Amino acid sequence: MLKFLVVDVPSAYNVILGRPTLNAFQALISMYHMKIKFSTSGGVEKVQGDPLQSRRCYVEAVRKGQKRSSNEALKEAPSSKRGKESDLEEDPEADRGTPPKVQPAEELLNNELIPADPEKVTRIGSQMDETIRREVVQCLKRNIDTFVWTPQDLEGIDPEVITHHLNIDPHVKPVKQKKRHFGPETTR
Repeated sequence: MLKFLVVDVPSAYNVILGRPTLNAFQALISMYHMKIKFSTSGGVEKVQGDPLQSRRCYVEAVRKGQKRSSNEALKEAPSSKRGKESDLEEDPEADRGTPPKVQPAEELLNNELIPADPEKVTRIGSQMDETIRREVVQCLKRNIDTFVWTPQDLEGIDPEVITHHLNIDPHVKPVKQKKRHFGPETTR
């Protein structure tokens, strides 16, 4: 038996499955093939994604700033078959070969957390309710000690944690590798 949570919020996804759920399903996932396989009492089930539909949903989410739920976008999107020329003509982003530029869904407002230092600001969405925005700013000010503005502000982290070490036994004698001779075209 799996526990799940139903949330009524706009999202680009119909369902989000975490690792514990995927492990419970004994699922095999291939991102490249957009396919999931999992065992059931009736045998192995497969779920196949549609790359064209996935691209349409992504482009629409970027354009609309995810202001509507993905379920509404899926209801309006026509079903497609692979290889149709009309599907490729519908998507102007596919012709350019470049992904659409991602931008914030709304204008961001700067909030000074430390009045004495105007350089240390955070940015919060302008469409947020004023009371919620005040609560968020107060929470950020209460927890100002968790922010790191420069590398010098990082205190208390052991250098052993953030320093790279090669896994070499110091008691072993180093071995000199044999010199490799390359052809004349490689030595230029």
